[in-house]
Amino acid sequence: MIDITKSGYFITGSDTDVGKTYIGCELIRQMRQLGTAIEVRKPAESGCIPDETGQLIAADATKLSAANKAAESMSRVAANRFKAALAPHRAARLEGRKLLIADLIDACSRDDDDKLLFVEGAGGFYSPIAEDGLNADLASCLQLSTIIVVNDRVGAVNQALLTIQAVESRYLPIAAVILNRVEAEHEKGMDNVADLVPHCTYPVFHCDYQQVLPPIFHASR
Repeated sequence: MIDITKSGYFITGSDTDVGKTYIGCELIRQMRQLGTAIEVRKPAESGCIPDETGQLIAADATKLSAANKAAESMSRVAANRFKAALAPHRAARLEGRKLLIADLIDACSRDDDDKLLFVEGAGGFYSPIAEDGLNADLASCLQLSTIIVVNDRVGAVNQALLTIQAVESRYLPIAAVILNRVEAEHEKGMDNVADLVPHCTYPVFHCDYQQVLPPIFHASR
């Protein structure tokens, strides 16, 4: 297990649809159970659905907020919500907006410096998230410990090691790599954890399909 960092976490993926939000909710619940106060940010979310009043509902941010017991308003958790299911900067363009890294940094600002900041990116580490930058650029600006989520499927070791190398190239700390089984079915004999560990210097964890993530944190010292 790992100690809970005081600075916070940036959770990113090796690709889209790797279950970042599912894992993020599990991590938030674990930290809360250990008495950690958290501020959650999903600074940009696309594919939001309007409710009966026309307000855009950010599904991922709503889940993250619920895991944190709705401790903050949705306007703080999800400051930039867009309707089109595209990269955030492209979805913003369709609404006549220009989304910049500076906007995302502002959306990730803390209200209480004593609380841990937990930020979820959008897509993979090198996915565009603003007109002027990638998720990697936002992570570099925030300087939080990175948690990498990888879809536990054939090819996961390659995806994990490539993403690790990308994060390391930004001189960002890596707290953990989590292999998340997104699909119920998997190849017989596959064991990506065993194959990844000999090539990885960071803690590696595994989450079975739609199961509770095993504990990964020590209590704060």
